[in-house]
Order: sequence, then C-alpha cells, then structure tokens
Amino acid sequence: MLSSSIIESALDQIKPASHLYVAYSGGVDSHVLLHLCASITGLSGKITAVYVHHGLQAEADAWATHCSRTAKTLGVGFKAQYVNAVAMPGESPEEAARNARYDALKALVGANDILLVAQHREDQLETVLLQLFRGSGLRGLSGMPERMAFGRGVILRPLLNISKQAIRRYAETHKLNWVDDPSNLYNDYDRNFLRNAIVPLIKQRWPACDKTVARSARHCADAQAVISVIADDLFHAVFNEDDKTLSISQLQRLNKPRQQLVIRHWFQMLGLKMPAQGFVERILSQIVAARAGSDPVLSGQGYNIRRYRDRLYCLKQAPKQALQDINWPAGQTSLKMVDDQHWLCLPSSTGILRERWLTANVVVRFRRGGEKMLLPGRKGRHALKNLFQEEGVPPWEREVMPLVYLDGKLAAVGDKWISAEFYSEKTDACIRLCRQKQE
Repeated sequence: MLSSSIIESALDQIKPASHLYVAYSGGVDSHVLLHLCASITGLSGKITAVYVHHGLQAEADAWATHCSRTAKTLGVGFKAQYVNAVAMPGESPEEAARNARYDALKALVGANDILLVAQHREDQLETVLLQLFRGSGLRGLSGMPERMAFGRGVILRPLLNISKQAIRRYAETHKLNWVDDPSNLYNDYDRNFLRNAIVPLIKQRWPACDKTVARSARHCADAQAVISVIADDLFHAVFNEDDKTLSISQLQRLNKPRQQLVIRHWFQMLGLKMPAQGFVERILSQIVAARAGSDPVLSGQGYNIRRYRDRLYCLKQAPKQALQDINWPAGQTSLKMVDDQHWLCLPSSTGILRERWLTANVVVRFRRGGEKMLLPGRKGRHALKNLFQEEGVPPWEREVMPLVYLDGKLAAVGDKWISAEFYSEKTDACIRLCRQKQE
C-alpha cells in the first residue's frame, strides 16, 4: 500500500536535506508525491512545490494557478519557473521541453538540497523500451536511477518502484484534485505512442511487464556499475587532465571494445550525450587510425573530433569568423577577439614595458603567413610556423592566435612569445598578455 513511509525510506538513504523541491506539474503522479511529502511532519517548512511553465499549452497559466492553490492548501511553499521550451534545430519537442524543465530545476537545487520527481514503474518501462528501440547499450537500458547527483544537490525518484495503478488508487482514496494534460493523448510523441498504443497491448499478454522490465533495468545498472569501474581505470591511463584529451598511442594499445568504452567514458566526462555506435567507430577508424601528421575532422553534437600529434581532441564548434585587424584602445586592460576569446593585459615583472605599451598604436592581427620574430636569448629570426611546431600548438589554435603589433612591429604572439625588440625585465613596470579562461 502506498504511504509516506516510501518517501521517508528513500530520504533515509541520503544525508539530511537543507530543502526539498518537488517537481509539481499538477498531474496525478506529482500531486500524489507532493501530498505524501506534505504529510510527513518532519518535513514541515522544508518543502517547495515547483511548477515549470513551458509556455506550450493554452491551459498552462490555469495549471500554474491550480498548483499554487494546491501547494497553499497542503502548507508547502510554491514557485513557478518560466522557461523557453521551443525546440532547436535537430531537437524534438519532447527533448526541448525536458531539457528546459531540467535546466530550470537544476538552477534551484543548491548544495544539500533534494529534488523529488514523481516518475514511477510504468515510466521506467517506457524509458527502457525507448532506449531499446534506439539501440542503446547498458547505460541506456539501465533506465532511470532512483537517485543521482543533480545540479549541486540530488535528484530522487521515490516512486520508481510503485505502479501507476497504486498511485491512481491513492489519489482517489484521498480525493485529490489533479489536472490532465490533453497533450498526453497525442500519439505524435514517441513516449505517448508507447504509453497509449503499445504498452496496453504488451500488458494484455505480459501483465507484469513493468515489474520484469524494471528488474532487467536494475540488472543492467548493476552490470554498468561494474563496467564503469573498469572503464574509469582504462580511461585515466589514456586521459590528459590538462587539456581534456586522450593519448592516441595509449588508446591504440587497447583492443577495440576497450577503445570504444574509453571513448564513451570521455564523452560522459565532457558532459556530452552518449555517441551512437557508428560515431564511435568513425572516431576510431577516421581519426585515431589516421596517419600521423594528417588533420581529419569528425563533427557531431556541435563538437569537432580532431587529432594533433599524439592527442585526440574534442573541440566545441565555432562559426567561421572573418579575421580582421582589431585596434586595442589605449588604457583598456582586456579585449574580446574571435571565438569569444578574451585577452587580458596584466602587470608583470618581465614582458613589454607598460609605458611603451600605453604610448604605442596597438593592433591585433592574425596569421597571414611568413611572419618571423627575434626571440630573447636566441639567435636569428624564427618563422612563426616553426615556433608553433616547436611548441606543439595545434593548427586550429594557430589560426586564432592574436599577433600583437606595436607601431606596426610584431611585439607578441598571444601569451607564447615576446619579441626581443620589446622584451624587458624591469620589475613592476611590464605587462604580459594572458588569455582569460572561460568558465
């Protein structure tokens, strides 16, 4: 029988929360979850119901009002979050709404906070079936975890092993008043099609399929946990922490299944969606296996996979920009350049004399080919091409590296080199360029 002890038991497995947020749409599932939480005396004053207003339904304003009234009746806090759920190119309406919803909820959840959501056993069944039809591996077939890190806190699904029937029975017994979203009846969406047309047929033949599929999901999750430990060991033997790249030579020492495991672990570490099997295979065949010195590019998820020397890079795609000269205004300590780079002019004990910098006409240019410079302590003029190769600067970084000219003479190349003609070691009287790190 469904009771508040389900919530208390789930909360007991997590350290005490500073605050509980309940994702509350006004539907029967989230209403039951909120009602259960509100009935626990020890949680008094620690609960806020959160309604995410997607702006996609004409009834959304009325639902927000309903949710606010219900929260007040139950004696819990209430907050409405307004989001833009319009789908981006390549994004389904379901995915857009889900992403917008979770982004809004993440922004609320602080350290030691818990977000409770009302997903139940039938939701888990639908999730596993959808992942199966998409050809997912163990991670996808593990379905939704009961709890996991979320924002700065934790997301908890205390009803994940509870049937939809039990939730409906609880709502009717307690005479709860909920809203029904008419879009749940539209079979245009994959999940709705499964819920309305497919799962009822399956249950006619296998009535307990929600239980058995949930059990299979837990088996997959257990297996994935074991594999993750193995993958973590393999990954850290290949991973370069300083630039988030993979060592190609180390990766090639592994057999193909382990290589694929490492690539997926890499995507997870970078916060990207799991790549399709075909994409992983193309990374290995087109990029990793390419001859040394070549520069193949593989694009996906708004990122480029590239190689340089012994390293495999995952780089965020940036729109092509015309590399035009930029004047650095006198007295300005920072300048925005291509790819939203910000470069700073910082005090230094060695570098370009500040007085010379302030009185010169400072212009930032980009490579046109044939540039040379004389370096402090080294003989002869050196071609930038050779210096970049010597320093191991990847080709894509060379293209956008700022070349700083003072009164028409090349004085500095980003934060890499300063020309001997402009270099000084006058303590507390110099400046150096520094690229501002993007958070």
